Amino acid sequence: MSGDQQRGPAPRQAAIAEQVLAAGSATAAELAERFDVSLMTIHRDLDELERQGLVRKFRGGVTAQPSGVFESNVAYRLKTMRAEKAAVADRALRLIEPGMAVMLDDSTSTLEIARRLGSPGGTSTGGSGGASSITPLTVVTNFLEALTLLSSERGLHLMALGGDYDPLHSSFLGVSCVEAIQLLRVDICFTSTSAVSGGFAYHQEQHIVSVKRAMLDSAAKNVLLLDHSKLGRVALHRVAPLSRFDLLLVDDGASAELLRDLDEHKVPYEVCPTATGGPDHD
Repeated sequence: MSGDQQRGPAPRQAAIAEQVLAAGSATAAELAERFDVSLMTIHRDLDELERQGLVRKFRGGVTAQPSGVFESNVAYRLKTMRAEKAAVADRALRLIEPGMAVMLDDSTSTLEIARRLGSPGGTSTGGSGGASSITPLTVVTNFLEALTLLSSERGLHLMALGGDYDPLHSSFLGVSCVEAIQLLRVDICFTSTSAVSGGFAYHQEQHIVSVKRAMLDSAAKNVLLLDHSKLGRVALHRVAPLSRFDLLLVDDGASAELLRDLDEHKVPYEVCPTATGGPDHD
């Protein structure tokens, strides 16, 4: 019996999802060989992953073509629009001053801010753009990825927002998280959403929306971080009108037409240049 079989289906299914995400698609036969299990077992795994909304099955295989739920998966989000998110985070970092209390939501866009607050080796002395340049600082977040990244930093007061752990988002959510947020008042909140159109920010999941709204209410200043792929799109739930944000930051892949829509709705925004001067489609 292989190691995958000994550990049970859950770790194997997670590895299958990662494999499909990296490749874009795969056949059932390829996956059966890769994970040393039968075709019947692979099909059961794929059925479960499709039920979770992480992949889509087709005859003989599976694809990572994004669905609304797939886009919520943190593994997917960590791999997309990396240069664009980095450009926006570089600009956002300049809005943070020593002594501030900063709130970060569970988006991979704000995770790029956390990366820039963290210095190499987990100390406050190394690297440009690390925590040493803007300490002391309080960072509040419900995102486990950010908490892990910043947990060993000196000069940062790190506050974890508790709640029900959601492995799909690698974050803490639910009523307990919302109540914890409501007890705080921070200087600035950085958040991101799935879509922006017609003067509103949208997200596809209701339980995420309630947390983001609470974060907006808790901050003196709100900044919305977007990669250009989110402009001109809608999702199921309205998070808030764009008037709730003091500033919207988007990368330079945004088209003139989509930026005109922001102008028409009188949204304050800045276009952030990527390192390559254009969109990264990796």
